[in-house]
Amino acid sequence: MSFRVLIIVFAAGLAQVACGGAPEVRQLPPMPDLKMMMRSATLGPGDVVEVRVYQEKELSGQFRIGSDGTFSYPLVGEIKAEGISATDLSKMITRKLETDYLREPQVSVFVKEFNSKKVFVLGEVRKPGTFRYEDKMSIVQAVTLAGGLKPLAAKDRLVLTRVIEGVEQKFGVPFEMISEGRTSNVFLQPGDIVFVPESWL
Repeated sequence: MSFRVLIIVFAAGLAQVACGGAPEVRQLPPMPDLKMMMRSATLGPGDVVEVRVYQEKELSGQFRIGSDGTFSYPLVGEIKAEGISATDLSKMITRKLETDYLREPQVSVFVKEFNSKKVFVLGEVRKPGTFRYEDKMSIVQAVTLAGGLKPLAAKDRLVLTRVIEGVEQKFGVPFEMISEGRTSNVFLQPGDIVFVPESWL
């Protein structure tokens, strides 16, 4: 989704609010385990993964996925990583290694950089736009990347839009309370949209 399209979508949403038809904004559900989330998200071009093979230093290391969705792995050659998770990638490498090279290899894959994943920060921030998702990225970090809040921003009425099980949902985020340490930070997921509305005061 392009930045221009996001602006249009949120403009339509603001018009809906003005007409009294504001979408329901809920409280955020408990945050899933971050390690599990990082391993279940699909990989794409530009992502960097770390492959660890137990007691096999020559087969362990960091690899960047190329623009064609593949990377070159020792012994095996080109591996197609685009569109699969880190967990699935570890299973794929395990199968390839045990077929011709190792007996019962123990392979782990970790995502070091999620360059193919983005988050979006819109509304009353100084530099609205699209930003690269990072491991354990918080909403405070995302707003900081967007230049911080404008003076008229509604600091405790930020809206986080997230797709959960294929359904787009909106959640209210008390940003000021988070930044003051009065409540827990909110960690983002790839594809999240953070919208900062204007204060009514």
